[in-house]
Amino acid sequence: MENRYIRQTQLKDFGVEGQQKLASAKVLVVGLGGLGLPALQYLNAMGVGTLGLMDQDVVELHNLQRQTLYTEKDLGRLKLEVTHEKLSAQNSGTQFISHDTFLTKDNALEVIKSYDLVVDATDNFPTRYLINDACVILEKPFIYGALHSFEGHVSVFNYNNGPTYRCLYPNMPSPQEVPNCNENGVLGVIPGIIGTLQALEVVKVLTGIGEVLSGKLLLFDGLSQQFTKIGFKAKPENHNIKKLQDQYESLDCGMVPSISAKEFQILLESQQSILVLDVRTPEEFIGQHLNESINIPLGQLESVSEHIDGAEEVYVICQSGKRSEQAIQELEPIYPTKRFYNVLGGMNKMKTLCP
Repeated sequence: MENRYIRQTQLKDFGVEGQQKLASAKVLVVGLGGLGLPALQYLNAMGVGTLGLMDQDVVELHNLQRQTLYTEKDLGRLKLEVTHEKLSAQNSGTQFISHDTFLTKDNALEVIKSYDLVVDATDNFPTRYLINDACVILEKPFIYGALHSFEGHVSVFNYNNGPTYRCLYPNMPSPQEVPNCNENGVLGVIPGIIGTLQALEVVKVLTGIGEVLSGKLLLFDGLSQQFTKIGFKAKPENHNIKKLQDQYESLDCGMVPSISAKEFQILLESQQSILVLDVRTPEEFIGQHLNESINIPLGQLESVSEHIDGAEEVYVICQSGKRSEQAIQELEPIYPTKRFYNVLGGMNKMKTLCP
Protein backbone atom coordinates (compact mmCIF):
# COMPACT_ATOMS: atom_id res chain seq x y z
CA MET A 1 0.00 0.00 0.00
CA GLU A 2 3.01 2.30 0.36
CA ASN A 3 2.91 3.06 -3.39
CA ARG A 4 -0.77 3.99 -3.32
CA TYR A 5 -0.12 7.70 -2.84
CA ILE A 6 3.21 7.93 -4.68
CA ARG A 7 1.86 10.43 -7.22
CA GLN A 8 1.21 12.79 -4.28
CA THR A 9 4.21 12.07 -2.09
CA GLN A 10 6.61 12.69 -4.98
CA LEU A 11 5.29 16.23 -5.29
CA LYS A 12 7.97 18.59 -4.00
CA ASP A 13 5.57 20.82 -2.04
CA PHE A 14 3.50 17.95 -0.66
CA GLY A 15 5.70 14.93 0.03
CA VAL A 16 5.41 12.30 2.73
CA GLU A 17 4.69 14.98 5.32
CA GLY A 18 1.59 16.13 3.46
CA GLN A 19 0.39 12.56 3.15
CA GLN A 20 0.85 11.98 6.86
CA LYS A 21 -1.21 15.08 7.62
CA LEU A 22 -4.05 13.73 5.48
CA ALA A 23 -3.81 10.32 7.14
CA SER A 24 -4.19 11.81 10.62
CA ALA A 25 -7.04 14.16 9.66
CA LYS A 26 -10.73 13.85 10.49
CA VAL A 27 -13.18 15.50 8.10
CA LEU A 28 -16.96 15.73 8.46
CA VAL A 29 -19.03 15.99 5.28
CA VAL A 30 -22.58 17.20 5.92
CA GLY A 31 -24.78 16.09 3.03
CA LEU A 32 -24.29 13.12 0.69
CA GLY A 33 -25.61 14.72 -2.47
CA GLY A 34 -24.24 16.58 -5.47
CA LEU A 35 -21.48 18.38 -3.55
CA GLY A 36 -20.71 15.86 -0.84
CA LEU A 37 -20.12 12.86 -3.09
CA PRO A 38 -17.38 14.24 -5.37
CA ALA A 39 -15.68 15.82 -2.35
CA LEU A 40 -15.78 12.50 -0.50
CA GLN A 41 -14.60 10.41 -3.43
CA TYR A 42 -11.46 12.50 -3.85
CA LEU A 43 -10.74 12.91 -0.15
CA ASN A 44 -11.16 9.17 0.29
CA ALA A 45 -8.97 8.36 -2.71
CA MET A 46 -6.26 10.80 -1.57
CA GLY A 47 -5.96 9.21 1.86
CA VAL A 48 -7.80 11.32 4.43
CA GLY A 49 -7.72 9.04 7.46
CA THR A 50 -11.20 9.56 8.92
CA LEU A 51 -14.30 10.68 7.06
CA GLY A 52 -17.58 11.49 8.80
CA LEU A 53 -20.70 10.94 6.70
CA MET A 54 -23.93 12.72 7.64
CA ASP A 55 -27.28 12.38 5.89
CA GLN A 56 -30.68 10.77 6.35
CA ASP A 57 -32.13 10.88 2.85
CA VAL A 58 -32.67 7.98 0.47
CA VAL A 59 -31.51 7.69 -3.14
CA GLU A 60 -34.15 8.89 -5.60
CA LEU A 61 -34.29 8.76 -9.38
CA HIS A 62 -33.80 12.51 -9.82
CA ASN A 63 -30.57 12.31 -7.77
CA LEU A 64 -28.80 10.22 -10.42
CA GLN A 65 -28.42 13.14 -12.83
CA ARG A 66 -25.73 14.71 -10.62
CA GLN A 67 -24.98 12.32 -7.72
CA THR A 68 -22.86 9.96 -9.75
CA LEU A 69 -21.78 7.60 -6.98
CA TYR A 70 -25.32 6.17 -6.97
CA THR A 71 -26.83 3.85 -9.57
CA GLU A 72 -30.34 2.70 -10.43
CA LYS A 73 -29.82 -0.35 -8.21
CA ASP A 74 -29.45 1.98 -5.23
CA LEU A 75 -32.88 3.61 -5.57
CA GLY A 76 -34.77 3.61 -2.28
CA ARG A 77 -31.67 2.81 -0.19
CA LEU A 78 -30.28 5.15 2.44
CA LYS A 79 -27.61 7.43 0.98
CA LEU A 80 -25.56 6.88 4.12
CA GLU A 81 -25.54 3.12 3.63
CA VAL A 82 -24.69 3.25 -0.08
CA THR A 83 -21.97 5.86 0.33
CA HIS A 84 -20.30 3.96 3.17
CA GLU A 85 -20.39 0.75 1.15
CA LYS A 86 -18.91 2.24 -2.03
CA LEU A 87 -16.28 4.43 -0.37
CA SER A 88 -15.11 1.44 1.69
CA ALA A 89 -14.61 -0.46 -1.56
CA GLN A 90 -12.67 2.49 -2.97
CA ASN A 91 -10.26 2.72 -0.02
CA SER A 92 -10.23 0.06 2.69
CA GLY A 93 -7.76 2.07 4.74
CA THR A 94 -10.18 4.86 5.56
CA GLN A 95 -12.08 4.96 8.83
CA PHE A 96 -15.71 5.98 8.29
CA ILE A 97 -18.02 7.39 10.93
CA SER A 98 -21.70 7.33 9.95
CA HIS A 99 -24.15 9.87 11.36
CA ASP A 100 -27.68 8.70 10.52
CA THR A 101 -29.29 12.07 11.16
CA PHE A 102 -29.63 15.57 9.84
CA LEU A 103 -27.59 18.30 11.50
CA THR A 104 -29.60 20.16 14.17
CA LYS A 105 -28.82 22.57 16.96
CA ASP A 106 -29.18 19.66 19.38
CA ASN A 107 -26.40 17.56 17.83
CA ALA A 108 -24.17 20.04 15.95
CA LEU A 109 -21.64 20.84 18.69
CA GLU A 110 -21.35 17.25 19.88
CA VAL A 111 -20.75 15.90 16.37
CA ILE A 112 -18.50 18.62 14.97
CA LYS A 113 -16.14 18.82 17.96
CA SER A 114 -14.53 15.49 17.00
CA TYR A 115 -13.45 16.68 13.53
CA ASP A 116 -10.71 18.96 12.22
CA LEU A 117 -12.99 20.71 9.75
CA VAL A 118 -16.43 20.53 8.16
CA VAL A 119 -17.41 20.35 4.49
CA ASP A 120 -20.74 22.08 3.95
CA ALA A 121 -22.41 20.04 1.20
CA THR A 122 -25.96 21.06 2.13
CA ASP A 123 -28.66 22.76 0.13
CA ASN A 124 -30.29 25.15 2.58
CA PHE A 125 -29.45 28.34 4.45
CA PRO A 126 -30.45 27.30 7.99
CA THR A 127 -27.96 24.44 8.00
CA ARG A 128 -25.16 26.68 6.73
CA TYR A 129 -25.74 29.21 9.49
CA LEU A 130 -25.82 26.40 12.02
CA ILE A 131 -22.54 24.95 10.67
CA ASN A 132 -20.99 28.41 10.76
CA ASP A 133 -22.01 29.15 14.34
CA ALA A 134 -20.96 25.73 15.61
CA CYS A 135 -17.58 26.04 13.85
CA VAL A 136 -17.00 29.50 15.32
CA ILE A 137 -17.77 28.22 18.82
CA LEU A 138 -15.50 25.19 18.34
CA GLU A 139 -12.85 27.11 16.36
CA LYS A 140 -13.10 24.81 13.34
CA PRO A 141 -12.83 25.90 9.69
CA PHE A 142 -15.51 24.91 7.25
CA ILE A 143 -15.45 24.56 3.49
CA TYR A 144 -18.44 26.17 1.81
CA GLY A 145 -20.01 25.22 -1.52
CA ALA A 146 -23.27 26.33 -3.10
CA LEU A 147 -25.05 25.77 -6.40
CA HIS A 148 -27.52 27.64 -8.57
CA SER A 149 -28.50 26.63 -12.10
CA PHE A 150 -25.26 26.87 -14.11
CA GLU A 151 -23.18 28.46 -11.34
CA GLY A 152 -21.37 27.53 -8.16
CA HIS A 153 -19.65 29.20 -5.20
CA VAL A 154 -16.73 28.06 -3.02
CA SER A 155 -15.08 29.63 0.01
CA VAL A 156 -13.38 28.74 3.30
CA PHE A 157 -14.72 30.27 6.49
CA ASN A 158 -13.35 30.57 10.01
CA TYR A 159 -9.81 29.66 8.92
CA ASN A 160 -7.01 31.13 11.07
CA ASN A 161 -9.33 33.84 12.42
CA GLY A 162 -10.44 34.70 8.90
CA PRO A 163 -13.96 35.75 7.90
CA THR A 164 -16.95 33.65 8.88
CA TYR A 165 -20.03 32.88 6.80
CA ARG A 166 -21.85 35.68 8.60
CA CYS A 167 -19.15 38.13 7.48
CA LEU A 168 -20.25 37.48 3.90
CA TYR A 169 -23.96 36.87 4.54
CA PRO A 170 -24.91 38.58 7.82
CA ASN A 171 -28.61 37.69 7.79
CA MET A 172 -30.48 34.58 6.80
CA PRO A 173 -32.93 35.18 3.93
CA SER A 174 -36.59 34.57 4.61
CA PRO A 175 -38.22 31.41 3.17
CA GLN A 176 -40.03 33.61 0.66
CA GLU A 177 -36.68 34.90 -0.70
CA VAL A 178 -35.31 31.40 -1.33
CA PRO A 179 -36.39 29.43 -4.45
CA ASN A 180 -38.20 26.19 -3.69
CA CYS A 181 -35.86 23.20 -3.99
CA ASN A 182 -38.16 21.66 -6.60
CA GLU A 183 -38.14 24.77 -8.78
CA ASN A 184 -34.44 25.64 -8.63
CA GLY A 185 -32.58 23.22 -10.88
CA VAL A 186 -28.86 22.68 -11.51
CA LEU A 187 -26.93 21.36 -14.50
CA GLY A 188 -25.64 17.91 -13.51
CA VAL A 189 -21.91 18.55 -13.99
CA ILE A 190 -21.78 21.75 -11.89
CA PRO A 191 -21.96 19.98 -8.48
CA GLY A 192 -19.06 17.76 -9.54
CA ILE A 193 -16.91 20.80 -10.32
CA ILE A 194 -17.78 22.64 -7.09
CA GLY A 195 -17.53 19.55 -4.88
CA THR A 196 -14.09 18.80 -6.29
CA LEU A 197 -12.98 22.37 -5.61
CA GLN A 198 -14.19 21.94 -2.03
CA ALA A 199 -12.05 18.81 -1.72
CA LEU A 200 -9.04 20.79 -2.95
CA GLU A 201 -9.62 23.42 -0.26
CA VAL A 202 -9.85 20.68 2.38
CA VAL A 203 -6.45 19.34 1.32
CA LYS A 204 -4.92 22.82 1.35
CA VAL A 205 -6.25 23.55 4.83
CA LEU A 206 -5.09 20.20 6.23
CA THR A 207 -1.62 20.21 4.70
CA GLY A 208 -0.77 23.91 4.55
CA ILE A 209 -0.02 23.95 0.83
CA GLY A 210 -1.11 26.73 -1.52
CA GLU A 211 -3.37 29.68 -0.86
CA VAL A 212 -6.60 28.87 1.00
CA LEU A 213 -9.81 30.59 -0.18
CA SER A 214 -10.18 32.45 3.11
CA GLY A 215 -11.61 35.94 2.70
CA LYS A 216 -12.35 35.15 -0.95
CA LEU A 217 -15.52 33.91 -2.62
CA LEU A 218 -14.83 31.92 -5.79
CA LEU A 219 -17.64 32.20 -8.35
CA PHE A 220 -17.82 29.72 -11.24
CA ASP A 221 -19.99 30.35 -14.29
CA GLY A 222 -20.35 27.08 -16.19
CA LEU A 223 -21.85 28.63 -19.31
CA SER A 224 -18.91 30.96 -19.89
CA GLN A 225 -16.27 28.79 -18.13
CA GLN A 226 -15.24 31.81 -16.08
CA PHE A 227 -13.92 31.97 -12.53
CA THR A 228 -14.22 35.19 -10.52
CA LYS A 229 -12.87 35.94 -7.03
CA ILE A 230 -14.50 38.45 -4.72
CA GLY A 231 -12.66 39.53 -1.60
CA PHE A 232 -14.37 40.23 1.74
CA LYS A 233 -13.11 41.04 5.21
CA ALA A 234 -13.64 39.59 8.65
CA LYS A 235 -15.95 41.40 11.04
CA PRO A 236 -14.69 40.83 14.61
CA GLU A 237 -18.19 40.69 16.10
CA ASN A 238 -18.92 37.54 14.09
CA HIS A 239 -16.19 35.69 16.01
CA ASN A 240 -17.91 36.40 19.33
CA ILE A 241 -20.56 33.69 19.04
CA LYS A 242 -20.63 31.78 22.33
CA LYS A 243 -23.74 29.66 21.93
CA LEU A 244 -26.08 28.45 19.22
CA GLN A 245 -29.32 30.26 18.49
CA ASP A 246 -32.54 28.81 19.88
CA GLN A 247 -33.80 28.15 16.36
CA TYR A 248 -32.38 28.04 12.86
CA GLU A 249 -35.67 28.55 11.05
CA SER A 250 -36.88 25.46 9.23
CA LEU A 251 -33.84 23.42 10.22
CA ASP A 252 -35.05 22.36 13.64
CA CYS A 253 -38.02 20.05 13.92
CA GLY A 254 -38.89 21.70 17.23
CA MET A 255 -40.13 24.73 15.32
CA VAL A 256 -43.52 23.06 14.74
CA PRO A 257 -45.24 20.08 16.38
CA SER A 258 -43.77 16.95 14.85
CA ILE A 259 -44.09 13.19 14.76
CA SER A 260 -41.35 10.71 13.82
CA ALA A 261 -41.85 8.57 10.72
CA LYS A 262 -41.84 5.45 12.89
CA GLU A 263 -44.55 6.80 15.20
CA PHE A 264 -46.53 7.96 12.17
CA GLN A 265 -46.29 4.48 10.64
CA ILE A 266 -47.65 2.95 13.85
CA LEU A 267 -50.50 5.46 13.74
CA LEU A 268 -51.32 4.49 10.15
CA GLU A 269 -51.31 0.80 11.02
CA SER A 270 -53.65 1.38 13.97
CA GLN A 271 -56.53 1.91 11.51
CA GLN A 272 -57.43 5.21 13.16
CA SER A 273 -59.13 7.70 10.89
CA ILE A 274 -56.59 10.49 10.34
CA LEU A 275 -56.17 13.27 7.80
CA VAL A 276 -52.84 13.28 5.93
CA LEU A 277 -51.99 16.33 3.84
CA ASP A 278 -49.26 15.81 1.21
CA VAL A 279 -47.82 19.18 0.09
CA ARG A 280 -45.51 17.89 -2.67
CA THR A 281 -45.99 18.58 -6.36
CA PRO A 282 -48.58 16.50 -8.26
CA GLU A 283 -45.74 14.76 -10.12
CA GLU A 284 -44.10 13.67 -6.86
CA PHE A 285 -47.46 12.59 -5.45
CA ILE A 286 -48.27 10.44 -8.49
CA GLY A 287 -44.84 8.80 -8.27
CA GLN A 288 -45.51 7.51 -4.74
CA HIS A 289 -47.89 8.50 -1.97
CA LEU A 290 -49.72 7.23 1.08
CA ASN A 291 -53.18 5.85 0.35
CA GLU A 292 -54.66 7.93 3.17
CA SER A 293 -53.31 11.26 1.90
CA ILE A 294 -54.73 14.16 -0.06
CA ASN A 295 -52.44 16.21 -2.31
CA ILE A 296 -52.41 20.00 -2.08
CA PRO A 297 -49.05 21.47 -3.18
CA LEU A 298 -47.33 23.97 -0.92
CA GLY A 299 -48.09 26.88 -3.22
CA GLN A 300 -51.82 26.10 -3.33
CA LEU A 301 -52.69 25.93 0.37
CA GLU A 302 -55.47 28.48 -0.08
CA SER A 303 -57.60 25.59 -1.37
CA VAL A 304 -57.07 23.41 1.70
CA SER A 305 -60.08 24.60 3.72
CA GLU A 306 -62.70 22.26 2.27
CA HIS A 307 -60.48 19.25 2.94
CA ILE A 308 -59.60 19.90 6.58
CA ASP A 309 -62.74 21.57 7.92
CA GLY A 310 -63.90 18.52 9.87
CA ALA A 311 -60.50 17.49 11.21
CA GLU A 312 -59.05 18.43 14.57
CA GLU A 313 -55.62 16.98 13.74
CA VAL A 314 -53.80 17.16 10.40
CA TYR A 315 -50.60 15.27 9.61
CA VAL A 316 -48.54 17.09 6.97
CA ILE A 317 -45.96 15.30 4.83
CA CYS A 318 -43.62 16.14 1.93
CA GLN A 319 -40.48 14.50 0.54
CA SER A 320 -38.00 15.31 3.32
CA GLY A 321 -39.96 17.22 5.96
CA LYS A 322 -38.93 20.74 4.96
CA ARG A 323 -41.88 21.85 2.85
CA SER A 324 -44.33 20.26 5.27
CA GLU A 325 -42.85 22.34 8.08
CA GLN A 326 -43.21 25.49 6.01
CA ALA A 327 -46.82 24.51 5.23
CA ILE A 328 -47.61 24.19 8.94
CA GLN A 329 -46.07 27.61 9.61
CA GLU A 330 -48.49 29.04 7.04
CA LEU A 331 -51.53 27.05 8.17
CA GLU A 332 -51.33 27.44 11.96
CA PRO A 333 -52.22 31.18 12.04
CA ILE A 334 -55.15 30.58 9.68
CA TYR A 335 -56.55 27.58 11.60
CA PRO A 336 -55.61 28.25 15.26
CA THR A 337 -58.05 25.62 16.61
CA LYS A 338 -56.54 22.75 14.61
CA ARG A 339 -53.44 20.76 15.51
CA PHE A 340 -50.90 20.22 12.73
CA TYR A 341 -48.06 17.66 12.94
CA ASN A 342 -45.03 17.53 10.68
CA VAL A 343 -43.93 14.01 9.63
CA LEU A 344 -40.16 14.11 10.20
CA GLY A 345 -38.09 12.92 7.25
CA GLY A 346 -41.19 12.86 5.03
CA MET A 347 -41.62 10.25 2.31
CA ASN A 348 -37.87 9.65 2.28
CA LYS A 349 -38.04 8.25 5.79
CA MET A 350 -41.35 6.47 5.25
CA LYS A 351 -39.83 4.56 2.32
CA THR A 352 -37.13 3.16 4.60
CA LEU A 353 -39.84 1.79 6.92
CA CYS A 354 -42.03 0.42 4.14
CA PRO A 355 -39.83 -0.06 1.04
